[in-house]
Amino acid sequence: MIDLNALNSALIGIAEKKIQLNKSHYSDADYDVHEEELHQLEDDFLTQYGSYLEEVLADVHDELCPDNDVLLPIAYLAKKYIRKGENKEGKPVYDVGFEEGVIVDADDYPKELTRLVLIPSPIRLVLQVGQRTREQVWQA
Repeated sequence: MIDLNALNSALIGIAEKKIQLNKSHYSDADYDVHEEELHQLEDDFLTQYGSYLEEVLADVHDELCPDNDVLLPIAYLAKKYIRKGENKEGKPVYDVGFEEGVIVDADDYPKELTRLVLIPSPIRLVLQVGQRTREQVWQA
């Protein structure tokens, strides 16, 4: 059985590290250190939760975009997370821009650019359609 609180905490750690990196510049003395920390967080995330998330992603792909291969779960992470406040448990809540996520060919939106992205708090997969619509397609 997967510990969803631990999974969410790990995903929050990655989101926060990405936020920190996005505020930095390549020329900053600590940039390489923070980037290496992010890679370690992602490696640990895959080791701990990769199998579980691959099954989830396979189910979502089967339903929404069966012609696309399932990628490693970290491919579905956003490059930039936006902190939107806190939930009632005091955990940060995140959002992402429409340019985030893995491009997929969603059967329900044949003529549109669609992307799947993994977002923490709550842990969810969101299908982004063009620049106008978001559909939560899975939540832990």
